[in-house]
Amino acid sequence: MEYIVSARKYRPMTFDSVVGQSSLTTTLKNAVSSGKLAHAYLFCGPRGVGKTTCARIFAKVINCLTPTQTGDACGECESCKAFDEGRSMNIFELDAASNNGVEHIKALMDQTRIPPQSGKYKVFIIDEVHMLSTAAFNAFLKTLEEPPAHVIFILATTEKHKILPTIISRCQIYDFERMTVQGIIGHLKNVAEKEGIQYEEQALNVIAEKADGGMRDALSIFDQAASFCQGNITYEKVLEDLNVLDADNYFNIVALALENKVSDIMLLFNNVLSRGFDAGKFINGLASHMRNLLMAVDPQTTQLIETSEAQRNKYTEQAARCKPQFLYQALKILNQCDVNYRQSSNKRLLCELALIQVAQITQPDDSSAGAGRRPCERLKTLFKKAMKEVQSSVASQVAQTATTSSTGSVAATTGVKSYQAAPASAGMASEKTPSSVKAVPKLRMGNIGVSFSRIMNGDKKEADKKEEEELKPTTDEYEQFDDDDLRREWLSMCKRMMQNIEYTAIAMRMQNIQLHIDGFPHVKAIVENKLLLDDLTPLMPRIVVTMATYLHNGKIDISLELGKPVEIIKRLTPREFIQRLLKEDSDFAAFKEALMLELE
Repeated sequence: MEYIVSARKYRPMTFDSVVGQSSLTTTLKNAVSSGKLAHAYLFCGPRGVGKTTCARIFAKVINCLTPTQTGDACGECESCKAFDEGRSMNIFELDAASNNGVEHIKALMDQTRIPPQSGKYKVFIIDEVHMLSTAAFNAFLKTLEEPPAHVIFILATTEKHKILPTIISRCQIYDFERMTVQGIIGHLKNVAEKEGIQYEEQALNVIAEKADGGMRDALSIFDQAASFCQGNITYEKVLEDLNVLDADNYFNIVALALENKVSDIMLLFNNVLSRGFDAGKFINGLASHMRNLLMAVDPQTTQLIETSEAQRNKYTEQAARCKPQFLYQALKILNQCDVNYRQSSNKRLLCELALIQVAQITQPDDSSAGAGRRPCERLKTLFKKAMKEVQSSVASQVAQTATTSSTGSVAATTGVKSYQAAPASAGMASEKTPSSVKAVPKLRMGNIGVSFSRIMNGDKKEADKKEEEELKPTTDEYEQFDDDDLRREWLSMCKRMMQNIEYTAIAMRMQNIQLHIDGFPHVKAIVENKLLLDDLTPLMPRIVVTMATYLHNGKIDISLELGKPVEIIKRLTPREFIQRLLKEDSDFAAFKEALMLELE
């Protein structure tokens, strides 16, 4: 006996046997019962969900001589028998994928002029209609708009967006949905019982998920699994045959992550890769697993998990041990990993870092701040703690040397105030300031550069947080720099100061200060007025540390000097510079006029 695949053997022959499209089949049955038939229908949706099958059933019912009261074909009349035997002269099918030219549509239009010999209507089913050429669509348009009374068109497509809007507007549109996992499992059970095949429900669940909402794909996979398993479809054999990763791997990953067992997770991930599975698909699968766990946290959303009842119970059981914050953070990490996966040059490392971060979500914080903090914050906390221990251990030694290694000195004879970064061996230093000026807190000089924006911040916690991010060692560094380097880092420091509203005004005034090297590494800063000089005096030790950091020179010193009127040059804005250039350079002005340029 000839073997027929399940997708053909168990193709629905009535509306009631169609799986997962109850709303559409009910609408079509009611249209037949009431006699309110449109002249054109458009069935659209993903592959394998029953578009062509419903079109054939609908065409059969339309021409049935004695339809039932429920809107189904009787199956006994001559029209129904002719359709079942494939000899009906009233139902035509056209594959638009291979017959997409104008000549094919014109031949079809010629058929519309001939009335049906038996039955009520001539039905034309055009499959994959989006494959028609633009010229074919235009040739089809007029007939579709005003067809003969005895003609009904049923168009089927998987890509509705490729069809001309003028065609769509002339059709009744039916959007077919993807099959649910439960619907596919139920249909596979019926097929297995009719074929006498034993099965495990968990195995059918794997097949249904692999089908991705397509019943035809599910039946094809079912036939493949039945052949491999020799009539007894088991979960293990289906996984082996389809090369599908066992869902237990995801359950184990989550269980290990809740216990912060990073090493075990790395071993499990390595085992998955060694079996030939793709790392990106594994991350996507784990993200879907986390999503299902998040849905299982609330009984109201558990129904959104498309899986078997037994698998849904496993999700509910594990979700009870997971906090929503853990699942939410894990989803964010895995989603970011998926976004960066394609661009990454080391994909395995990217996935391993994501898994490490997931495993550390519930790790207790060393500062007893509680669980749920990100790994980078814990590392910062440990780093900050270590720094405090180092500072306290050398505090007693630095106390004596700090007095002799003052970071500031006042040259009374010249009226110049000079500030120098402490030597690298000092470690820390204290600042002596005039009684009229508020004392400057102790700073790590020389070997540690401190960002000005961090030091100026009044929030100690925020300053500590930025300290770990921005501190850069400069121990014994004595790199060369020129006036351009000096000016660039000075302006960068001013921009960082502007981020703090308290220092915005002084930072803007500091941009006009003229800097030049006066015997390397001594720097002379010419200040335009006494008021700015007084405002800068208490800040200079911190400014020196910042400049030492970014210029990588621990021996830099900066002296403030009140400039003479002839030494102070106003720093022009780009607009002021262009205006001055236009006045002083006639050639430039002529160039501007020739090109009809305007200043904005």
